Amino acid sequence: MKKVLVGGVFNVIHAGHLFFLKEAKKRGDYLIVVIASDKTAGDKAIYPAVTRKQLVENLDFVDKVVIGSDDNKTDVLKKEKPDLVVLGYDQVMRIESIPVERVKKFGDYSTKRIMKKTRHPKG
Repeated sequence: MKKVLVGGVFNVIHAGHLFFLKEAKKRGDYLIVVIASDKTAGDKAIYPAVTRKQLVENLDFVDKVVIGSDDNKTDVLKKEKPDLVVLGYDQVMRIESIPVERVKKFGDYSTKRIMKKTRHPKG
């Protein structure tokens, strides 16, 4: 069984996230999603990590959802032992011990842009 690991804040699940997660799932048999802890997400977090975890757990193609460590980003890699880490087009992470692949951008979806529009709607 090939385990694929992805990570993110996942404040607002949008079409770009769904594309990213489904593309990651295609690359293996078992998809693990790491939700950024509240400390790691910082000001980006709208909801607590537990709530963001619950949102992602409701996606039927996701096999496991965990909240990442506050201090050590490699703890989850050691615990979950993925065969592959998949990154989104805008994510930066250096991992030397595990293969890493990147998913291309899908459409013009951006959590930042969505949040900006909801805070300052036109009209």
